Order: sequence, then structure tokens, then C-alpha cells
Amino acid sequence: MKGTNLGEFEELVLLTIAALMNEAYSVAICDELSEHTGRSVKLGVVHAVLNRLEEKGLVTSELGEATKARGGKRKRFYELTMQGKAALVNAKSMRDQLWARIPSLVWKNS
Repeated sequence: MKGTNLGEFEELVLLTIAALMNEAYSVAICDELSEHTGRSVKLGVVHAVLNRLEEKGLVTSELGEATKARGGKRKRFYELTMQGKAALVNAKSMRDQLWARIPSLVWKNS
């Protein structure tokens, strides 16, 4: 799929949305990324990436129901679009092709 180049963090956010499925909202995405990458992930950065991914047509979002636990506020849940799924498959394929090109001798001397 040409024309949809993903940055590393965009790819990580898309993968996290796919993994969280119906629980993919910004705070959960941020927490999951922090846990699995070992990085300090800022919520504002995640929001910016989510907005960019939505503008690119790779994710859609909708507001959930208001809850008392959140003081009546609603969470915005994210879901991959078909284009987002295709972008992830393409990124994985490209990475797999590049990994396959590395001669095995490189790893034996490390």
C-alpha cells in the first residue's frame, strides 16, 4: 500500500489499538505503550498521533457513554479502519523482507 508511510510511534499506536480492541482509548493506549516499550509516553503525544492517524484515515473514533466514575465525561474509543489494518500489514511485510536480507553471519559474530 503506497502513500501511507508510518512513523515508528504511529505504528506502535496502531498496534496497540489493535491489541486493545474495544478498550482502545487514549489513557489505555498510553499505559499499554509505556508498559510494553519501557518508554515514558506522554498523553499529549498519544493524542496528537491519534488525531494524525484519524486524519490519515487509519483509525476512526467515537465517544463512549458517560460514566459516574469519570464525573460524567465520555471516553473516546479508537478502532482501526481497513486502511489502518492494511498499513500495519504492509509495515510488517516490509520489516520482514528487510530482516530476511540480513546475512546470518552478522549475528554469529556479535
